[in-house]
Amino acid sequence: MKLLTLLLTATAASAFAPAAASPKFSTQSKTTTLLSSTTDEATEEEISSILRPSYAIEPIPLRIGHGFDIHKMVPFEEAGQPVVIGGVVIDHVDQKWTDKDGKYAENPGDIYETQLGVLAHSDGDVIYHSLVDAIFGALTLPDIGQVFQDTDPRWKGCDSAKFMEHAYDVMKYYGYRIGNIDVTLILERPKVAGFKPRMKENIVKLLHTTEGRVNIKARTHEKVDSVGELRSLSCHVVMTLEKVVGNDADL
Repeated sequence: MKLLTLLLTATAASAFAPAAASPKFSTQSKTTTLLSSTTDEATEEEISSILRPSYAIEPIPLRIGHGFDIHKMVPFEEAGQPVVIGGVVIDHVDQKWTDKDGKYAENPGDIYETQLGVLAHSDGDVIYHSLVDAIFGALTLPDIGQVFQDTDPRWKGCDSAKFMEHAYDVMKYYGYRIGNIDVTLILERPKVAGFKPRMKENIVKLLHTTEGRVNIKARTHEKVDSVGELRSLSCHVVMTLEKVVGNDADL
């Protein structure tokens, strides 16, 4: 089920027309209802208004977006949630985590073997967050932190697939679809090669695209800085968006 109403009172004509001003909204126009049971109308309207800029989103044929995210990794008992990447829970054996502050090990900087979790306001999915930011960026819209603020209790522990659903709806509203996606996931451990096919499957499904348009790469950080010490993980995404025209409008 979709999470959010994209733009509550927008007409199809205003959404796709190459107008000089931003799309017009009429209370008499057709409404697209995508509310879930967990999102009230006030929340929906607030988020939608953030994504209605005062300037026109020009209908250029190709747009390029970049997204980046980073989160701390800590012992599971501190995070209170697992490592989730690309919508997949990363099961792993105990890892050799560097306890920089000496909170768990005998001395600061000692190695502490533990199950890891991601410290974040939502589920901390760095791939999904980077993808959402890349879509918003390609469309010259505010970043994910402005739309889903990490101080807002409504998003505490939220499944980031809901952010992806909303980003897809925004992209579709402005008349675009995925051109291609290139993901670079950066973490030292745990190893994720065996999880990448499921991550790709999730992205393809949520963004309504095809396997031939999505690529996921993963690399270590050569034991350098917080990523190399298993104290964080990060992700970069580069993507293109294609303008939907003519007979492709329903794809």
